[in-house]
Amino acid sequence: MAVIKKVKGVGPEIAEDCWLAENATVIGDVHMKSGCSIWFNAVVRGDVCSIEMGENCNIQDGAVVHGTLNLSKTVLGNNVSIGHNAIIHGCTIEDSVLIGMGAIVMDNAVIKKGAMIAAGAVVLANTIVEENCLYAGTPAKKIKEVGDRLRQVIDKTPEHYKMYSSWIED
Repeated sequence: MAVIKKVKGVGPEIAEDCWLAENATVIGDVHMKSGCSIWFNAVVRGDVCSIEMGENCNIQDGAVVHGTLNLSKTVLGNNVSIGHNAIIHGCTIEDSVLIGMGAIVMDNAVIKKGAMIAAGAVVLANTIVEENCLYAGTPAKKIKEVGDRLRQVIDKTPEHYKMYSSWIED
């Protein structure tokens, strides 16, 4: 069973149909809507500020979602995919976004709808990532607009993670 903890009397609110790996950690002021999944060794830590997750978000293996005390909460829209070992820190990620493996998104950054952040990219604090664009590098810069092939990856990943979670047996 996942580690689910209260912080100062406030515990996570997790929709009944969410899936959490047994070694996932979700603590504090976290709100997860329907269809979300938190994978192995992922940490969603709402101890210093709130974390809001829309429907069908997937936080993949080893990822960390957190914020900064008195500065920045984390808000994820619907159908957001956070890749393996990514760090999401006090930012806003709008609907239908994919954050690549090992990427870092820092405080008060805004990732607009339909964007993709490449694996290993670093989105600096206060950066605004354009809608439907691919950003890559350190610091992350616009590479191109998201085309049909990348759009399929962004759109299918949340569906795939819902399917993957149904494969797990106790």
